[in-house]
Amino acid sequence: MSSYSKLIIFIVVLLAISAAVLFIDSSTDNMNVAMPDISESIVDGDNEYNEAVDLVNNKNFHKSKEKAESAGDNYNKSLAKLHEVQSNFSSDIHGVHKDYINTVIDEVELKLKAVDLLKEAIDCFEVNSNYTGSNYGFEANDAMDQAVEYQNQRNSIVEDNPKLFK
Repeated sequence: MSSYSKLIIFIVVLLAISAAVLFIDSSTDNMNVAMPDISESIVDGDNEYNEAVDLVNNKNFHKSKEKAESAGDNYNKSLAKLHEVQSNFSSDIHGVHKDYINTVIDEVELKLKAVDLLKEAIDCFEVNSNYTGSNYGFEANDAMDQAVEYQNQRNSIVEDNPKLFK
């Protein structure tokens, strides 16, 4: 075999190994890069949601609806990024990372449900249908409580696996 052929084979093998390393690390790296933005949007959504609830309790329905819409936008932004991370998982990604992302997705989906229920409650309160509005409010609270359970679960995943999370 000529030295030129050996050089070509060496370069091809080196490129294949480099591509494999990048592919294996890309899922985790992609997740690590995306998570700060995802977390920030979730926290912003939580703050907006809590403000919306406070405004409902103060009967400021217009501002409350604006805050609820903003919370929903933040949660939707997070959910879109989470699905992007999830779609980029390689077969070699650690199962803990998969569990983490799935848990965060479940959390955000429940928070979006809570936002939708809160907006329904606001609509009812605006037309003085207080009984129905209260029922929607209770359902929103239940959905948010379930979401907080997922939030606690994802925090436990991180605490139990500190070497897997940056």
